[in-house]
Amino acid sequence: MATNFRVCSTVIHLFLIVLLLLDVFVHCKTLKRDVKALNEIKASLGWRVVYAWVGDDPCGDGDLPPWSGVTCSTVSGGDYRVVTELEVYAVSIVGPFPIAVTNLMDLTRLDLHNNKLTGPIPSQIGRLKHLKILNLRWNKLQDAIPPEIGELKQLTHLYLSFNNFKGEIPKELANLPELRYLQLHENRLTGRIPPELGNLQNLRYLDVGNNHLVGTIRELIHIEGCFPALRNLYLNNNYFTGGIPAQLANLTNLEILYLSYNKMSGIVPLGLARIPRLTYLYLDHNQLSGRIPDAFYKHRFLKEMYIEGNLFRPGVNPIGVHQVLELSDSEFLF
Repeated sequence: MATNFRVCSTVIHLFLIVLLLLDVFVHCKTLKRDVKALNEIKASLGWRVVYAWVGDDPCGDGDLPPWSGVTCSTVSGGDYRVVTELEVYAVSIVGPFPIAVTNLMDLTRLDLHNNKLTGPIPSQIGRLKHLKILNLRWNKLQDAIPPEIGELKQLTHLYLSFNNFKGEIPKELANLPELRYLQLHENRLTGRIPPELGNLQNLRYLDVGNNHLVGTIRELIHIEGCFPALRNLYLNNNYFTGGIPAQLANLTNLEILYLSYNKMSGIVPLGLARIPRLTYLYLDHNQLSGRIPDAFYKHRFLKEMYIEGNLFRPGVNPIGVHQVLELSDSEFLF
């Protein structure tokens, strides 16, 4: 009898613990700071978002689900919830960047792309210390890129393309040790690319095409051992001058090199053909001259080489069928 009693008592005890945990999970509240911030954002957004944001608690309350585009997590101990992801894109949000977003201190992902946001990114963006993905492309944001983004030490993906940013690329972006993808194309950026970016050990994708940048590739890659993980380099449609340095061959992981529509001159160095997995090479519409070494035509992986609009000798031929290279979002978001 005593043994049965102890077993029954243990079962009841475990059952009560499970009920208690379930009660905490179901009834734990969202941190007031995050509720206040999301409701301020809600008040500033258009009807396309607001109609889907029902109830006072953005993480859901009772029978109400979490607000669309809002992801929450229960903190250790299960006492309350915090907002960890905010994805409100392609819903025609109009107006300035909602500064209340910078009060969501536990955000790991902020995606407001393909809207109509205007004005600058506030300097308070540097408060989001847990942020890993920041996607603001396809808006109408302007002014300088705030150097405070360099304080987001966990950032892996930074997408600011297709806006109206101006001024120089802040060298503080070189302070992001985890950064893998940096997209700044289609803005009004000027000056030189900070060579300090070459110290980013994890950077795989760098796109600064379609801006007003100047300088030379030699300046960009002069730091020994720079860009060790870089696969895709887009410098097209700028005002880069000088030649293609042989040292570019030290970027042994390069797969795509896009130099089109600049003011580069000189010959194409043989060393470039020794980049083992070079797949797409765009040299067109520069002032390059001479011959292209035969090694390019024997390269195992090279599928496309664009050369038109240069000063090459007669008989120099392109490689592959000319197509517009397009990358889907899924190829660089993860």
